[in-house]
Amino acid sequence: MYKVTVVTPSYNSARFIEICIKSINAQRSDTFKVRHIIMDGGSTDGTADIVNQYLNEDTIFISKPDKGPADAINKGFALSNSDYVCWLNADDVYESGALERAAALLDASPKASFCFGNCPIINENGNEIRKFITRFKEFFFPISSKVVIQTLNYISQPSVLFRTSAVREVGDLRLDLKAAWDYDFLLRLWNLGPAVRVKGVQAYFRWTPNSISGQNFALQFKEEFDAAVRQAGYWQPWIWIHWVCIKFIVVLYSLMTFKHRKSNKK
Repeated sequence: MYKVTVVTPSYNSARFIEICIKSINAQRSDTFKVRHIIMDGGSTDGTADIVNQYLNEDTIFISKPDKGPADAINKGFALSNSDYVCWLNADDVYESGALERAAALLDASPKASFCFGNCPIINENGNEIRKFITRFKEFFFPISSKVVIQTLNYISQPSVLFRTSAVREVGDLRLDLKAAWDYDFLLRLWNLGPAVRVKGVQAYFRWTPNSISGQNFALQFKEEFDAAVRQAGYWQPWIWIHWVCIKFIVVLYSLMTFKHRKSNKK
């Protein structure tokens, strides 16, 4: 019986997927079983050649066209039979022992629907960047609640582990959302049970100009606001704090993206 199933949505991920796979393999031990399901959308860049080197009874690879990462994750979750599930994008990595720590916390917190932890942002070379964003999110950890997560998305998806029974109850990730289907999913799960925090770094989120957060941050924050409104309604005061925050963040991200592009031209 697997304790955790990790689903990795993949499409033309040859550059980073080997690092991702190795970080998941390192989570396993004789007493802690992890299944890794790589759901590939039909890559043409050699991703399959890299993944095939790591296939075994605990790591499976399915490659066929899909409707995007949310669709791939839904299909992967449907194949899981473990206590807990999560997804890790093909360019992100886990910290050593992350999944075992998270699973132990959920074992001890039967009312929680998921857990989360610290998640630094790294660049294409694996160096930490945007530390002020990470510190800003961590500021909200001690006051974590349903209202606070509706006010601002302070949870970084790679650090999250879900209770499988809660995932089954809440239903699939929404395919009509382009950039904030993960945040919408967290809000819906919180209705079933609270989130609990794992202390310390759990994972590393890789930011690149081609990532969803690098290309579609304005759309992402609009969809996040809409998701919060669906949960709380327009007239809650914290929803309008959310609106003010995302306006500021979009301007900030625009400036950072401009600076990044300008530095690359030098």
